[in-house]
Amino acid sequence: MVRQLDYHTIHEIFRRFRDSEPEPKGELEHVNAYTLLVAVALSAQATDAGVNKATRPLFAIVDTPDKMLSLGLDGLTEYIKSIGLFRQKAKNVIRLSQILVDQYDGKVPSSRAALQSLPGVGRKTANVVLNMWFHHPAQAVDTHIFRFANRTGVAAGKDVLAVERAIEDQVPVEFQQHAHHWMILHGRYICKARKPVCANCIIADLCQSEDKTL
Repeated sequence: MVRQLDYHTIHEIFRRFRDSEPEPKGELEHVNAYTLLVAVALSAQATDAGVNKATRPLFAIVDTPDKMLSLGLDGLTEYIKSIGLFRQKAKNVIRLSQILVDQYDGKVPSSRAALQSLPGVGRKTANVVLNMWFHHPAQAVDTHIFRFANRTGVAAGKDVLAVERAIEDQVPVEFQQHAHHWMILHGRYICKARKPVCANCIIADLCQSEDKTL
């Protein structure tokens, strides 16, 4: 594991990210908090592009828990059958929609504990919704962020939760809101798993990776 970067280096990394893209956006398409929750739940072990392709026609007619329940399990399954693990995901979406109607007046709750109590919603999904919709500085650590954080030394950790905590501890407060998106986009398009595009990396001179290819 590379050494943890110091405060000033991390600040400079995120300053460059901010200057490059002041308002980074997530790539999952949605129209409200509910469709965001569904999209993120469907994205587990699937690509954002694949989820968007399936949900684009779905969200055109279904944008509330009530409408999802009216569509039903079989109807939902038809829309999302191109997504991995679609049968279990469809069951989870129907179940969480019923809970939202029964317990939350059809609204998506804004607490991590409440979100994680929903079927198919783990800590990462909850953090994405909290960050993207409710603007909490929550850090959802996926494979891209885990790789980037450890490879660069921004937030070293042996598991996802350790990296999440390290991001909260090490990244300056002024960057916490958008840190998740800057890291995921950088990890997805530049700091790739097998062939990182170091020649196009705006933080290559600060990165601690021994595998840099400049």
